[in-house]
Amino acid sequence: MDARSRLSRLTDVVAHFTSLVSRRLPDDVTSRLKALAEAETTPMATMIYQTMRRNQELAEKLKRPSCQDTGLVQIFATVGSHFPYTDGLSEALKASIAEATRIAPLRHNTVETFDEFNTGTNVGSKSPWIYWDVAEGRDDLTLHVYLAGGGCSLPGQGKTLMPGEGYEAAMRFVLDVMTSYGLNACPPLLVGVGIGSSIDAASYMSKLALMRPVGSHASNPKVAQLEDDLQEAIDSIGLGPQGLGGSGSTMGVNIENSARHPSVLSVAVNTGCWSHRRGTIHFDKDLSYELITHKGVEL
Repeated sequence: MDARSRLSRLTDVVAHFTSLVSRRLPDDVTSRLKALAEAETTPMATMIYQTMRRNQELAEKLKRPSCQDTGLVQIFATVGSHFPYTDGLSEALKASIAEATRIAPLRHNTVETFDEFNTGTNVGSKSPWIYWDVAEGRDDLTLHVYLAGGGCSLPGQGKTLMPGEGYEAAMRFVLDVMTSYGLNACPPLLVGVGIGSSIDAASYMSKLALMRPVGSHASNPKVAQLEDDLQEAIDSIGLGPQGLGGSGSTMGVNIENSARHPSVLSVAVNTGCWSHRRGTIHFDKDLSYELITHKGVEL
């Protein structure tokens, strides 16, 4: 099989994987929602969790997206420096989203900015948005495919703090965003926080944090403790499922950070809604694949 044929196969696999992600939540999200539902005591919240579970059952049974807003597709691609199909990979991934739009089907959400023209394929100028990362010395490919809905994207904000404000101000900013906009993002939320020097780095890391498994912690013990403290603080707001009240408001808080300039501290926050449709797939050099987030599922 030549390189062109193999890229065509990759396109087909990623298209069907994206379709799967649109209708079936990743294993960690499903597990966390089940735990939150079992811990809930508020009658309204309990009923909402039951409805969420029924929604997922029907989505799988009918092979239809679990939310009418199938989002704007974003892909985090970690490409081995020796992966044999880097030439043409970007176009292959774009083609996969166009194909997923047809077979899933995905709602047509890609609108060309300023021209206000819907492409009808979910492919457009820099859409799907692809974040590239090179893994030196490796020959594999890992993709995080994320369907970023409008509701969970609305709270996305960032701020560069004045020197001396410190990490307390960064955490206060996150809580201000959650109390002001978290209600609109279909809780319980996975909260991604990025902290670094420039606002663009912080924004990227806050979105990357949403690709981490629910229940995971940062390797730095100080950051891990901060994740737990923030989760406790946001849960105390009492948003509950769909923002209608309850004992839990979050699936978790994930923080990613980088080194920074000594006089600059930037913070950004992004959220994933209860229907956190992200999936991770791994390809080896022969394009054999493994579904990391959806065990036991066949495409």
